[in-house]
This record gives sequence, structure tokens and C-alpha cells, in this order.
Amino acid sequence: MKCYPDTSFLCAVYREQVHSKQADAWMAQNTEPISIAGLLALEFRQSVRLQGWIHERNPSQGFSMFETDAMLRDFQSDLASGLWKMVSPDWAAIHYIAETISSKHTAVSGNRLADILHLATAIHLGAETFLSFDKRQQALAVAEGMALGVN
Repeated sequence: MKCYPDTSFLCAVYREQVHSKQADAWMAQNTEPISIAGLLALEFRQSVRLQGWIHERNPSQGFSMFETDAMLRDFQSDLASGLWKMVSPDWAAIHYIAETISSKHTAVSGNRLADILHLATAIHLGAETFLSFDKRQQALAVAEGMALGVN
């Protein structure tokens, strides 16, 4: 089964949270490397770093730099081991798909550009299943004909 994750899925894999058990169970049954584009890796790393920055300024929010560093290190280790397979997709084709998705859905469902780009990347790469815990992102994926790998 060819699948594509979004940042919410990666966060559930690398930080204990409400969806982590489901993400871990999905990862445990998966036997193939999962293709990801640089945009997803960048957004994941950026969101992790931002949470560390937030925590440094208000310890009741975000998460510690220790946890931030561990998440980034674990992600890099999994990239190096082949769990995630970094691909270089055709961004012009992805932008075309993203524009189509945006024109059909954003006025109704208020989707973020990064979310649309992740879904467009999944479609471009031929993924059949989308991995997301973001309800709006899940609805968009279903509207575009993709199956959901997690709920």
C-alpha cells in the first residue's frame, strides 16, 4: 500500500501524544519505506524547533529543547536507516495539483497551503492512503479520493 504522511502523523510518531499509539501501531505493521518530500521534512523539523522556542519563552507551552533535540535526532536516524525515503518530486506538477485542490476546496473548508501541498504531493507520488490526524486534512484527502490510514 503506497501511503503518504503529513506533519501530524510524524509528530505522533516522534512525540508521545494522544495519537501516538495509533501511529506506532500503523508503523509497526508497515513493511516498506515511506516516501516523503523535502517540504514535509522541513515542516516537521520547523514545527518541532518552533515548539522548543515557545517552551523556552513559556515553560507551560511547547516542549523542552531536550525533547526537541531528541525528536530531530530520531527523525534523522530514521531517515538514514531508510524508514523514510526522501524523494524529489516534480514541484511544478505538484503546484498544478495544489491549485486544483485549492480552487475546489479552500473557499468551503479553509485549508492551509502546506496541507494542500502535502496532499498534492501524495497524489503526485501515486499514494493511495493518506496518514493524518488532522480532521480538516483527513476530510480534504477523502474529498480527493484518498483512503485514510489512521482516524
